[in-house]
Amino acid sequence: MTPFAYRNALDQAGALSLGTGGDARFLGGGTNLVDLLRHNVDSAAELVDVSRLPGAIRETGNGGLLIGASVKNSALAAHPLVRARYPMLSRALLAGASAQIRNMATVGGNIMQRTRCVYFYDADGARCNKRQPGSGCDAIGGFNRYHAILGASEDCVATHPSDMCVALTALDAIVHLAGPDGERAVPLTEFHRLPGTDPHIETVLQPGELITGVELLPADPAAVNSEYRKVRDRSSYAFALIAVAAGLEVVDGKVVQARIALGGVAAKPWRATRAEAALHGRPATRENFFVAAAEELASAQPLDGNAFKVGLAQRTIAAVLASLAGDRV
Repeated sequence: MTPFAYRNALDQAGALSLGTGGDARFLGGGTNLVDLLRHNVDSAAELVDVSRLPGAIRETGNGGLLIGASVKNSALAAHPLVRARYPMLSRALLAGASAQIRNMATVGGNIMQRTRCVYFYDADGARCNKRQPGSGCDAIGGFNRYHAILGASEDCVATHPSDMCVALTALDAIVHLAGPDGERAVPLTEFHRLPGTDPHIETVLQPGELITGVELLPADPAAVNSEYRKVRDRSSYAFALIAVAAGLEVVDGKVVQARIALGGVAAKPWRATRAEAALHGRPATRENFFVAAAEELASAQPLDGNAFKVGLAQRTIAAVLASLAGDRV
């Protein structure tokens, strides 16, 4: 581990002041960043601890929720309004890690966590463009069971590991940021970047910017009638092969609204807009759910080790939507 200075921020202004250094990093719960530093995958000259910044979950004037970036994942998962209005989010958080990790991990840190690609973590023996730009990507011709089938590039096929972010993507969450140039809000669907030719640039964060909160819009029927399903190699403590966050509103047997996002398939939580559009106004039948899922996955480009993900994703999407429709389809 490279030596670093440690600073403790007590408020947002102090954090922004301390975080203006060229190689300063904000530290939340540390459940990912500390591991990266320990294994020399990442480095920082200075860590600014923002875990003690005031954080709360409060209802907004229009009936949505504003979640502070320092709110712990366990608190968010257990909040009564989250469980009642946005059940897919609560279930995603509970699927994401052990209770001990959820008690430490923060909402802001969860959004900023980095891929769990084994080659990304192998700082001594593997090529990784995300860790060292221009070095190559050993995952493409190597062990890629967990890697991307959508939105990847010739330079990177890593996936984003967050469960929480998949649900937030389906819910059209908005990320609030503050930095040297003031405050701004970014839809979560636009916050993470696909790899392209510069996979080391993973988000739209500018130098010195800090995540201050996440906003959920007022819950609609598709947010309330929602589910999160995670398919993994073992029942706990494993990252997703495929994850589906979905919400469904059905009126008179037809789909009025569908919210669908996928995890384990891309470098960012993947909003399944094609599937959503294909379902709008169509009868809520199992056949239509399969067709919509197939349309979303038509552009998939699987690798040798993860071609099974295409069919697995299609079946999981259809199963979740059938469950939300009451399994009467």
